[in-house]
Amino acid sequence: MSDYELNEVIESLCLSKVEEFKMLGYEHVSGKEIWDCVSDKYRKTGVPPLHQIVNDILSLKSTQFMNWMTLSAFKGAQL
Repeated sequence: MSDYELNEVIESLCLSKVEEFKMLGYEHVSGKEIWDCVSDKYRKTGVPPLHQIVNDILSLKSTQFMNWMTLSAFKGAQL
């Protein structure tokens, strides 16, 4: 699988998760935010195999995502 095809698959999965979150009432979620949340844990360990990425995206819970968003907002806040 080429990098382009891999990116297309990941983007499609993230957009699918966005639609799921919208059905749960989270209207302002983007695919990029989903990917940023999921890939945040790959910074230390590196990118895992495709099946693990798919599992991480599809099993992402809204509470996990909102916790990540909150922590990201605090990390980005200028004190």
